[in-house]
Amino acid sequence: MGGMVLITVELPPAEATLEEAMRRLGLGEDEVDTAYGLVLLAPEQGLYALRVTEDAGRRVAPPGGGPFSDPPIEPYGPPR
Repeated sequence: MGGMVLITVELPPAEATLEEAMRRLGLGEDEVDTAYGLVLLAPEQGLYALRVTEDAGRRVAPPGGGPFSDPPIEPYGPPR
């Protein structure tokens, strides 16, 4: 997969599945990191994160919902 970004999506808890998020946003499997899945950010708002390609993020992110960078996270300091 090329460059990836994070976007947010609001879903009612009963409909909070990766498949439903993809359907609502019109995304194909080749545009979504399905291994990352749908990550709950704010339960009280029904807000979830989804990792998508840069092109898809620019196309479908809701206002204020991304795209956000997704830099790699690595350990800090010398290896033990």
